[in-house]
Parts: sequence; C-alpha cells; structure tokens
Amino acid sequence: MIRLHFTAADLRQITLAPAANALSETALSLRPGRPQVPRGAAMPHPVVEHRRRSQDASGTARAGVLSGLVAERGFVPDFLLQPAAHDFEDALDLAAATPTARLAIDLGIPDACGWNGGLAHPGRCAHELAQGSPAARRALVNDARRHFDASIGPLWPRIRRDALTDRALRAEMLLRGGVDALLTTLGTTWRWQPPTLHLPSSSTYDIPLCGRGLLLVPSWFAGGPLVMYRPEAATVLVYPMCRGEGTDHRPEALGALLGRTRAKVLALLRTPATTTALADRAGVSLAAASQHAAVLRGAGLIDTVRTGTAVLHSLTPLGHSLLAGT
Repeated sequence: MIRLHFTAADLRQITLAPAANALSETALSLRPGRPQVPRGAAMPHPVVEHRRRSQDASGTARAGVLSGLVAERGFVPDFLLQPAAHDFEDALDLAAATPTARLAIDLGIPDACGWNGGLAHPGRCAHELAQGSPAARRALVNDARRHFDASIGPLWPRIRRDALTDRALRAEMLLRGGVDALLTTLGTTWRWQPPTLHLPSSSTYDIPLCGRGLLLVPSWFAGGPLVMYRPEAATVLVYPMCRGEGTDHRPEALGALLGRTRAKVLALLRTPATTTALADRAGVSLAAASQHAAVLRGAGLIDTVRTGTAVLHSLTPLGHSLLAGT
C-alpha cells in the first residue's frame, strides 16, 4: 500500500497535467500486466493489441534499451516520466540530460547507490547509464524514438483525445464535488480517507507531500498508480485515465439523429459535460439527456467515459466533423 499524506497546503495545490506525457506513455506501454479495457467493447481494444505486439519478440527488440529498463516487475525509472516536458522530443532531451548520480538512484543499481529498489536484474546498458556512458544515453534516446514512431505514434491522436476527455472529467468532478470528489473517483480500488490517499501496491510506502502539492498525470497504458516523489516540487501521481466506450460507428445509426433537440444536444457537447450538466444546458430532463446521449454515442458522434457513478460526454472526431459540415 502506498499512502500519500496531504496537508491543507497540499490540498490547495492539486493540479491536472495539461496532456498525456509521450515519453512516459512510451515506457509504460512496455510494462507487463493486464491492461484495463472498457466493458462491452465489441472489438479487441487498442491497448490490448498494442501490448500483444509490444511484448512479442519483434516489439521487445524494437524497444531495445528502453525495454530492459521497464520490463521487470512493472518498474519504471523516474527519469523516464519527465512530467514537465512539452512534447516527446523535449522529454527525450530532459531524460538524456539527467545527471549520472540521479540515473543511478532512479535505476536502483546497488553498486552505484547502495539500495536495491530498482531493477531486480539490471542489464549492461542500465549499468552503463548509471556510470554516465554517453553511448548508453544515445542508445536509449534512439531506441525510445524508434519505439514511439513504430508503436505509439499511430495511437497518439487517440491517446491525446482521451487524455483531454479525462482531464475534463476530473475538472468537472472538482467543480461539482470539490477535492474530496476528485480524489475519491481517481481509481476504483483507491481509498481517500482524509488526509491520506491509499493506493494499492505490492510494497508499503508513506509519502508526505510536504506542502508542495500533487500533480495528476493521466495514462493510457498504466494499469495502476505510479508515484514519482520530487523533493523540490510537487509529487507526481500517474493514474489510469478513463477511456471512451467503444462505438461501432454504423452509418445507419445517423438516421436516429433527426430532430432539433438532439442536434442542439450534439452542439452543446462542443464543451464536454456530464449528463446532469447536459440536461441543464439543453433544458431537458435528466432522463431525456441520457437518452439523447445514448443515441449520439451509438451513432459514433460522442464518447462517454465513466468513473464510479459519474459520466462525461464529449464529441468524437466524427461529431466534430458533422457540426463543422465536413
């Protein structure tokens, strides 16, 4: 169990990352484990398919050095997270510039830092990174870029879209229910017992946030929480984002969209909304808003994500295109 201990100052400094982090997603995509899949998906979910490809022989070979740094026990070194990076290349530059002493600590190389909390069986490249080898740094950058281009790049538009939808959901929870609602709904197996957030883990850690706050980073590939403690800044909590429910995008379903009220509901979802907020905006009952959302979702025009009892609706690219007349 990981326990994050908040002070009043920490609760005032909970922030949401503006987008998904490309480098951390590239690393997390290689972690072993069963990914979370939306219930009722009619086809294999892209996360499942990606994990299958990434963990076969060709996928592991393509990831090269990167695969050797994240494949054991789901461990991911902190220097691969880079929460402050603007984009993938910026994150790569920051990771490559990590001081040697920090690399040794993040990798948990026993000979280098005196502890055994990182890789259980560090390979040659991990040791070379911990020793400051420029060649090992270049290999890491090249292998991470190759894996991103081949495996993550094609999925990146969807990952970004889902991250933005998740961010809107978290913001809506914070607006309607405050910090308690936000922390209570981050994960189905997580427990918020003020002033402590309990996260499931095979190890036990108590982490005081020390008044520096918490940065929440959504992840498409994370199967559970990932914590990055930064003594000079806010602690980072990577959590599994809510992903849109699958839709079959059947053209014949568009026939059900005829009607002024439903067109109005679609237009109102240019800004993501919960069912309650959508009913308020459209001036209809909660049941009517839910019915309109179901039809729009069945037509592939909106996505719906769920966290506990809360739902958030947002436009799909097809919905955007329909409203734009393209």
